[in-house]
Amino acid sequence: QVQLVESGGGLVQAGGSLRLSCAASGRTASAYAMGWSRQAPGQDRDFVARIWLTNGQTDVADSMKGRFTISRDNAKNTVYLQMNSLKPEDTAVYYCDAVIYGGETYYGQGTQVTVSS
Repeated sequence: QVQLVESGGGLVQAGGSLRLSCAASGRTASAYAMGWSRQAPGQDRDFVARIWLTNGQTDVADSMKGRFTISRDNAKNTVYLQMNSLKPEDTAVYYCDAVIYGGETYYGQGTQVTVSS
C-alpha cells in the first residue's frame, strides 16, 4: 500500500497563493504517477493536476493552467501543488493520489483550501 499525507491547506484571500504538499510512504517505488484532485461542497471531484514520476511530465486542468503548478521531489517522495492567483471558486478539499503499476489508486485524506473574496 501507499500512504499519502497532504498538508499546506488553509484560508487565503483571493489573489493569494498556497503550496500544498503530499508526502508518500509505503510502496512508493510501485507508484508511477501522482496527482491532485479537488471537491467543492455539493460538487463532483474534479481533476486538478498530475505528474508522471518516471519522466516528470505534467498535466494541469485547463481552467488552472497558468495558475497551478505540480512538481515533485523524488528524494523526499513528495509532490507539491503550487497555487497562485487563487479565486473563491478554488475553495475545495484537495486530495492527493498515487497510481501504482497495475492500476490501483491510493488517496490521501484531503486538505481544505478556502479562498475568501
